[in-house]
Amino acid sequence: MGGLFAGTSLERPVTCERCEQVLARCACPRGADGAVKLPKDQPARVRREQRRGKFVTVITGLDPAATDLPAMLKKFKTQIGSGGTVSNGAIELQGDHRDRMVTELIALGYPAKPAGG
Repeated sequence: MGGLFAGTSLERPVTCERCEQVLARCACPRGADGAVKLPKDQPARVRREQRRGKFVTVITGLDPAATDLPAMLKKFKTQIGSGGTVSNGAIELQGDHRDRMVTELIALGYPAKPAGG
């Protein structure tokens, strides 16, 4: 991939618009399209579902390419002492933890809202 003024003596590599690092060294979270996806740009929705008589907390709206969902799941599981999984780009936690997950996501910088009843 060529940079600015490619092929001339003034050639400079392409840099990230957020951290101003060369794209090869940039650690900014990026979506599948290559654009920077910050937590504030990923509106999370936290809902609870009842499956076979038990509650499951489901977190949706996070970009799986820009967010490390397995690491986030591990953090949430240790905080609440519950099991969970990542399924179809959504985090699923065992039990009714909707209000606590909304506050945790807001603390991480995500604009989270509870969904459902």
